[in-house]
Amino acid sequence: MRTRTAALLAWSSLLGLSQATCPFADPATLDKRDDSPPSDFLDQYKVDDSDGYMTSDVGGPIEDQHSLKAGIRGSSLLEDFIFRQKIQHFDHERVPERAVHARGAGAHGTFTSYGDWSNLTAASFLGAAGKQTPVFIRFSTVAGSRGSADTARDVHGFATRFYTDEGNFDIVGNNIPVFFIQDAIRFPDLIHAVKPRPDNEIPQGATAHDSAWDFFSSQPSTMHTLCWAMAGYGIPRSYRHMDGFGVHTFRFVKEDGSSKLIKWHFKTLQGKASLVWEEAQVLAGKNADFHRQDLWDAIESGNGPSWELAVQVVDEDKALAFGFDLLDPTKIIPEEVAPLTKLGVLKLDRNPTNYFAETEQIMFQPGHIVRGIDFTEDPLLQGRLFSYLDTQLNRHGGPNFEQLPINMPRISIHNNNRDGAGQNFIHTNIRHYTPNTLNNGFPLQANQTHGRGFFTAPGRTANGNLVRQLSPTFDDHWSQPRLFYNSLTPVEQQFLVNAMRFETSHLTSAAVKRRVLAQLNRVSHDVAARVAQALGMDAPAPDPTFYHDNVTAGISIFGGGGNNAILLPTIRTLRVGVLASAGSDAAMRAAAQLRERLVADGVVVAVVGETLAQGVDQTYSAADATGFDGVVVVEGAEGLFGDGREATGSALFPAGRPGQVLLDAYRWGKPVAALGRGGKALQSVGVPVKGEGVFVEKEVEELVTGLEGGLARFRVSFLFSFGSFSSLICVGDE
Repeated sequence: MRTRTAALLAWSSLLGLSQATCPFADPATLDKRDDSPPSDFLDQYKVDDSDGYMTSDVGGPIEDQHSLKAGIRGSSLLEDFIFRQKIQHFDHERVPERAVHARGAGAHGTFTSYGDWSNLTAASFLGAAGKQTPVFIRFSTVAGSRGSADTARDVHGFATRFYTDEGNFDIVGNNIPVFFIQDAIRFPDLIHAVKPRPDNEIPQGATAHDSAWDFFSSQPSTMHTLCWAMAGYGIPRSYRHMDGFGVHTFRFVKEDGSSKLIKWHFKTLQGKASLVWEEAQVLAGKNADFHRQDLWDAIESGNGPSWELAVQVVDEDKALAFGFDLLDPTKIIPEEVAPLTKLGVLKLDRNPTNYFAETEQIMFQPGHIVRGIDFTEDPLLQGRLFSYLDTQLNRHGGPNFEQLPINMPRISIHNNNRDGAGQNFIHTNIRHYTPNTLNNGFPLQANQTHGRGFFTAPGRTANGNLVRQLSPTFDDHWSQPRLFYNSLTPVEQQFLVNAMRFETSHLTSAAVKRRVLAQLNRVSHDVAARVAQALGMDAPAPDPTFYHDNVTAGISIFGGGGNNAILLPTIRTLRVGVLASAGSDAAMRAAAQLRERLVADGVVVAVVGETLAQGVDQTYSAADATGFDGVVVVEGAEGLFGDGREATGSALFPAGRPGQVLLDAYRWGKPVAALGRGGKALQSVGVPVKGEGVFVEKEVEELVTGLEGGLARFRVSFLFSFGSFSSLICVGDE
């Protein structure tokens, strides 16, 4: 009995002990838990940056706007712990999506050299006429996420990999030849400013908000790239209809070690073409994959796009000879100063088999370079050489991303890199160090004279003391934006003004608006005054100190009207919508005739009708002017337009849809045409039957001739000037 009592007492003691150590074991203690809201707990982790100095992640005060360089125009240094911390942290902000250029599409192709360019470079892929090199190009937007729309206004990535017989070579460029900043250490600031707000993740893939323009107006080096992006270059018709640029100045190095400075250019052989802003906005909602689909369809149809690869070549001692610094990535070299040398042609002819395995997993780097090409001391390029490698390490989770099939070179690999996450190779060499004698010294060291190895241009030198500042030769931020603006046609200038008005009208900060106007006024008082008018603000007084009347070639996309129009080299793959009526035999016969004739010239034709009857490709309920480069109304379909009574009486498509397709096409400068009595449809929606870009004919052949001429014009600037974009009155700079 005594034993049983002792056991019970012991059990009672243990129970009390367990209740003492676990408060939730005693129901009475449940009312004593901390009920303070989670936000109170999280307050201790909030960081208030409303005052104080910039510090490193471990608290040391720093300044982080200039990379550490070997001399004012020298190379950036690996010892720059401030740059490495800042850019490395930025590189790891997105997992696993790309931090920038997340939205993209790509394709395979071939580069063919026009000649033996050994007089310029030791690069093997440029060493013989007709020599072919496999390539992969990835096009992209910059700011938006993978789920954003293709037609957002943005700089567009144009990254090209050459799988050469001496290793992979990447030109990681854009469709605009300049960039927003001059030093890579400012790149995280730029992207943080243009990305969605961190509190509400708004807006997606857009810069019409205070943060972006606060940065732009505070960083005048952005003005040049902004002008390009606010013009047609920010909203291209397709990836196929835009040029590409290497942005930075690089070096060509010959076998003897002599070198010249170069700029890379990809010139589209489809011709340059852009959307108009309202059209791009509608497309974003109706077909967010517009550019992806266009590229895929063109290649699948056997009409893969082509570009000529060209360079501008400048002697090393001329880097400061043109009134600006060739190391400054916010400057172009006017083609009048350094003409293009066309090196070869690049053609895309094969779509990926698997988007993720190829387009998503390809990992470009400016540091993928080959013998005969070398870097310059451009401080933006210097930082990208570190950042891209670091970003790929973050995305792949380890150092073996180069072993993915899309990233592997087309030649054998020999080095002492071993192991790591995702290792795919089975190395047989157990002497993986250099120097060694037990493996007969292999792999051997390759250099300028042995093994055709990469070598740095021997003439490169450090430029002076270690400094953390930009060269004064980078200080001019306004003359080249004005050069760009002067080189546009009046219609394209209006596009730029409209875009600036749209973006800045979304700003809420009066101080930011004033700074924007101040920066624009240094480019053009005309632009500043017209933007200020839309904002209901006074423009700054003109400042002739900054103004000039210089122009340069190759800037305009649309060209002037009449004989001054810039014609596309080919209309193949352009899309024409034939507005017909499934209930009219005459309309369907005419549509079939038009299709046969246009398809023979490589035009893609979609016949639109009320229902998917035989011969109809698309219903009016699914049709939109954004899907076509030109629109034709055939005889027999005019009854679908009228004054709206016929359209509203149909339950097969939204009220007025046929007329909307026709009128939108006209407003956006697309050629519109009518066959026979179809001309009544034009009149019913307010489109004149005579005028530039409008073709009304009785016979199919005559109509096709006029329409194809209009397609080659791509957009009719007359309509922009005197139709939907009528406010072309200039205030003037002086």
